[in-house]
This record gives sequence, C-alpha cells and structure tokens, in this order.
Amino acid sequence: MSRIGKNPVTIPKGVDIKVDGTHVVVKGPKGTLERDFPPRVELTLEGDQATVKRAGDDRKSRAMHGLGRTLLQNMVDGVSTPFKKTLEISGVGYRAELKGSSLELQVGLSHDVAFDIPKVVNCTVEKQTTVHLESPDKEIVGQLAARIRAVRPCEPYKGKGIKYSDERIRRKEGKTGSK
Repeated sequence: MSRIGKNPVTIPKGVDIKVDGTHVVVKGPKGTLERDFPPRVELTLEGDQATVKRAGDDRKSRAMHGLGRTLLQNMVDGVSTPFKKTLEISGVGYRAELKGSSLELQVGLSHDVAFDIPKVVNCTVEKQTTVHLESPDKEIVGQLAARIRAVRPCEPYKGKGIKYSDERIRRKEGKTGSK
C-alpha cells in the first residue's frame, strides 16, 4: 500500500468536490479546477474526507495510487489558498513589464521576450525586478515560472539573470590577475 496514497484528503469548509467516474471538479473560494484522473484509481467521498483507492495491484496501479492522491490534495489546496511563485531579476538593464495579458522581459538579449499569461494565473510585477505568479493550479504556476526562468538563468560569476526568490546562487570567484 502506498504510504502517500493511503492517507485521506481532508476537505476544508467552502470546498466542494464532484466525482464523475475519473473526472473530478473541485470548487472553492479561489477558483475551480477540473482534472481527469487515471483509470487505475477510484475516488470516493465520505463526509469531509476523500480517499483514493487503486483498482489493481500491478506496478502501474501502485504508481498511480500516490500520484492520484497528491493531485487531488493539490487541487483542494489550490482552490482554498492559491499557489505562489516569485521570480527575481537581477542585472543592469534587466527588467520585466506587464503589458495587458503578456509579460515582457528585457534580459540582455537582442530582443524582448514576451510570455502570454494564462487567464488562471494572476501576474504582478513589482519595481520591474520582481514577478509574482499566483494561481489555484500548482502545475501551471510551476511550469510558467520555469519557462520564464529558463530565458536567462542566473550565472555564477556576477549573479545576473532570473532566479526564484528562495533560490541561492553559488557564486564563483573570477579570474585573478597574475603577479
């Protein structure tokens, strides 16, 4: 039995879950999420708890058991308190600007890089060097933050680039002059 999968998901007040076979809809104060779960897991609701059970005992079903429970937990957590990612931009002339529903980055390339922000993600730019992403869908926030960071990851010598707010950049010593 999966150590993660056997734990029930506690449903907080204000969150409503509807299960239709493998299709699950979770509604809460911060939004609505939908997902099709793998056919190897079964979802059951009992009061204020949801449990995920596996259909068989083969390797794939055991793998989907823990995954299904974690996906459901992330959906419940996201509609009650949205997931947040913060990116910091450092470097001379490096900046971010929000234009309508797109984020434009100037990070030392010959052109500006534009990202279309999905409607489920709330994006704010603070002081042109800090980008805040917030959404009930953990997967979309993480993927968008990773794509933005991949444009210009921080380099270890001067620390210029885009990094997560909680990321530490290990700095290297540059070349030293000979005597």
